[in-house]
Amino acid sequence: NLCNEAALIAARHNKLAIDKQDFLSAVDRIIGGLEKKNKIITLSEKKVIAFHEAGHATVSWLVEHANPLVKVTIVPRGNSLGAAWYLPEERQITTKEQLMDEMCAALGGRASEEITFGKISTGALSDLEKITKQAYAMVAIYGLNEKIGNISYYDSQGKSEFEMYKPYSEKTAQTIDEEVSKLIEGAYVRTKEILLAHKDQLTQLANVLLEKEVIFKEDLEEIFGKRAYESEREALQSVKPDVKPEVKTETNGAAPDEPVDDAKVEPSKNKKGKTKPANDELVGSIANSDAAPSAD
Repeated sequence: NLCNEAALIAARHNKLAIDKQDFLSAVDRIIGGLEKKNKIITLSEKKVIAFHEAGHATVSWLVEHANPLVKVTIVPRGNSLGAAWYLPEERQITTKEQLMDEMCAALGGRASEEITFGKISTGALSDLEKITKQAYAMVAIYGLNEKIGNISYYDSQGKSEFEMYKPYSEKTAQTIDEEVSKLIEGAYVRTKEILLAHKDQLTQLANVLLEKEVIFKEDLEEIFGKRAYESEREALQSVKPDVKPEVKTETNGAAPDEPVDDAKVEPSKNKKGKTKPANDELVGSIANSDAAPSAD
């Protein structure tokens, strides 16, 4: 599908070959949907969208466990007015710290709006939906809340006896709601502190985004510098291959640069004048031996 879409995009632009930009546009088309060129967006709305997406990018760049950023765009596609794309790491388990960093990155958009404009908008709907589900899972399913404790109300079989009501009391339900609210508000306060400490860089990034409409990892490196916390995937890619050690071979008395003539090499003899078996014969005799190894 990706190659077919890239070929169609190249054909629409009368190109003779498919290049990298065609593949990038194809990814945008498949994941984000059709570009809404006819969608009317005012200059003030576009500025809010730019700072919203710049907030996501800034926080994800500065916290340790957020997924590596791929690109940020304010080009409207489908139902989205803008998007920040990440490359999720393959994890089998996730820690509380990783979940909290991801929650801060998701709240970066709304926090950026509040810091920059002094008001918030409805543009953070999908972000709030995501972190609310994540917070409830941390408290009521994964047992990551101290007050609720190591308890999970998750039914892995899907055949719970408590289908008509929740498997906990109203008091516990109220406690879960309170802990979820504390979790989200604590992450929001931390997110605003991060953005306030880097407000100049946030503004610079948003202005670049307004100018280019699409920015990539390299653009963030120019503003923030290299990311302090690199992912395991990035660390593995940056490791240089080991240099193979020099192997020294014996030359049977020949000079170091003089080639060895196998015909001149005579088999060694023991004291009784019998010829010793060659190395290949020794290896073969050991391999064919039925004797059991001795125990130390």
